[in-house]
Amino acid sequence: MRTTKAARLLAAGAAVTALTLLSACGGGEEPTDRARTTTAPVRPRVDKAEVDVLPGMPPVEDPTDLYAADRPNRLSPAVKGFPSRVYVPNTNSNTVTVIDPATYRVVETIPVGRQPQHVVPSWDLKTLWVNNDLGNSLTPIDPRTGRAGKPVDVHDPYNLYFTPDGRYAVVMASMDRQLVFRDAHTMKVAKTLPVSCYGVNHADFSIDGRYFIVSCEFSGEILKVDTARMEVVAQERLPYRGAMPQDVKISPDGKLFYIADMVAGGVWILDGDRFTRPRFLATGKGAHGLYVSRDSREMYISNRGEGTISIFDFGRNRLTKKWRLPGGGSPDMGGVSADGKVLWLSGRYNSEVYAIDTRTGAELARVKVGSGPHGLAVYPQPGRYSLGHTGVFR
Repeated sequence: MRTTKAARLLAAGAAVTALTLLSACGGGEEPTDRARTTTAPVRPRVDKAEVDVLPGMPPVEDPTDLYAADRPNRLSPAVKGFPSRVYVPNTNSNTVTVIDPATYRVVETIPVGRQPQHVVPSWDLKTLWVNNDLGNSLTPIDPRTGRAGKPVDVHDPYNLYFTPDGRYAVVMASMDRQLVFRDAHTMKVAKTLPVSCYGVNHADFSIDGRYFIVSCEFSGEILKVDTARMEVVAQERLPYRGAMPQDVKISPDGKLFYIADMVAGGVWILDGDRFTRPRFLATGKGAHGLYVSRDSREMYISNRGEGTISIFDFGRNRLTKKWRLPGGGSPDMGGVSADGKVLWLSGRYNSEVYAIDTRTGAELARVKVGSGPHGLAVYPQPGRYSLGHTGVFR
């Protein structure tokens, strides 16, 4: 959520709606070989049903777990030799702070454009794009060397995603009220899609990549966008007065979308295929960022307004823990370390970054950075390709 572009005096009230469950998307496992006649019993081979994906999209490795490629230290050959770093965009300082996670020390400060919001890994994993929102540009950073390149002119790049086929970058032009599809490499405009909601900011893609869900923070709405057609196919307002949806994340089995809501103080749970009314799960004041653990069992939910992180168990479909930052803080956006042991989050209003032990919830370090730290990226991370934001990998 930006702090310099729109007023945020929104009323809050309670709303709980019925949960509707998404039908299975080929996620079941069925035995495909019958037992052969032998002297010893033979265990049937089990195959996972294939997913009919968006043309050009890499196949889904495991339809029961979309994050199967994100296991600890399972790094792509494309990032071989990249030093492990935490890149922190400071919205008020117009810089990116670079932290060495092994020592928790700042190793560099990179000047960038005006109001950098997020550091986004490219689809091919080779470039980090700094979204200079008010600077109307993207600054490329080479993650191998840490050097910044020449900025690319892009209007209102609040956030950035990539279509699963790697063909287009999708610019969340929040104040322009547009989704802008651009060539993923040159950033040349392919199509501009006006939207009727306010404040498009975060998204995630369906299991097959054929649509994505977008949050609109200033009007409390969500969109369903057809990826190939580049068109909005459904839209609804969240059933909560003053709703302010933020981060979006799909469940490991691809059946549900989770949408953090800062004003409602929790997450909406949405059946993306049916796009029916979501149900609400309270997590804490200022619910903001959503991050899946390396074993795909849990989701970390940063509650910015109360300095806590809620833990959601996908298998048990409930919250199991809440970690409190000692002395408080404003945990915002971030990511999980390559080995899965540390959750890194920016402290939006405290000019600091938090390193949190994912086994115990203990705070490992607080690192002072610039003013207004926002969408930090931990890089490199495991995965075959990036869908954008601070690192949504498949």
